[in-house]
Amino acid sequence: MRDLLGPGYEATVLPMGHDEEGEVIATLVRRPAPEPTRRAVLYIHGFTDYFFQTHLADHFTAQGYHFYALDLRKYGRSLLPHQTPALVRSVTHYFPEIDEAVRRIREDDGNEVLTINAHSTGALVAALWADRVRGSGRVQGLVLNSPFLDLNVPTYLRIMADLLSWPLSHAPARAVLPLALATAYGSSLHRSHNGEWDYDLALKPLTGFPIHAVWVSAVRRAQRRLHAGLRVDVPVLVLCSDKGLRLRDFAPEAHSADVVLDPEHMARWATRIGGHVTCVRVPGGIHDLVLSAEPVRKQVFGEIDRWMRVYQGNENNP
Repeated sequence: MRDLLGPGYEATVLPMGHDEEGEVIATLVRRPAPEPTRRAVLYIHGFTDYFFQTHLADHFTAQGYHFYALDLRKYGRSLLPHQTPALVRSVTHYFPEIDEAVRRIREDDGNEVLTINAHSTGALVAALWADRVRGSGRVQGLVLNSPFLDLNVPTYLRIMADLLSWPLSHAPARAVLPLALATAYGSSLHRSHNGEWDYDLALKPLTGFPIHAVWVSAVRRAQRRLHAGLRVDVPVLVLCSDKGLRLRDFAPEAHSADVVLDPEHMARWATRIGGHVTCVRVPGGIHDLVLSAEPVRKQVFGEIDRWMRVYQGNENNP
């Protein structure tokens, strides 16, 4: 069916059964390359997010890749009226939709080379998924944009989160942690405030989604699993800003730093993903690097293109 982004985009609903809230779906968005190819990129979004970055699709299709994007369960196109946004008890709950998306990309559409490009929480999920399927040949590379590899909180709060991980995981599903909602990042992005981008604020609110206790527990367990060491067997590119700032309200500095996560954590833990990891620090980058100021995102695309030429090859013919 036609996607909400309009001509050139197709959306396919992926039935994912039921959970404690009822029916679950994911949505696979497709933008074909202009010329025949057997190479593809699958994009996976982050927390309080969905796929809207058409310039990202434009870039990859111009490079000769079919482009796909997955709106995970309870996000964006996949959020159903009876569901709580982003609510899962384990990040492994996302694995079935990634499995099905990859199956369709490879088996139904005939793509032989697949790169997963994932952002923030999606990047954490993608790394664990790739570790689970190592040796299967289902993916040939990971490009991780500001991966959520650690909690951006003081050390004592990180320790407390670890100590409380088990009780948090057994909290009522809709229990929300009393955390202050920051507007710095959202306000720096949307053109109705201080940014240049237009997207649906119902699907990506300026203040983000409420933080549920079970979600924090799920993320922290996933991060600790990664810290212990994954064995992803394909090349990995980790991209992150050169600077992180903690801002609650918008300030001009939000246009040139990661105000959501700490890039030092990303650089520290990147090599725990696998044995072949490249980490690039991008001066002036924001949290979603491809939404940075134009000169910065040009550098980001240049880094991705260079890495993909080396590790994925540059032959665009089938």
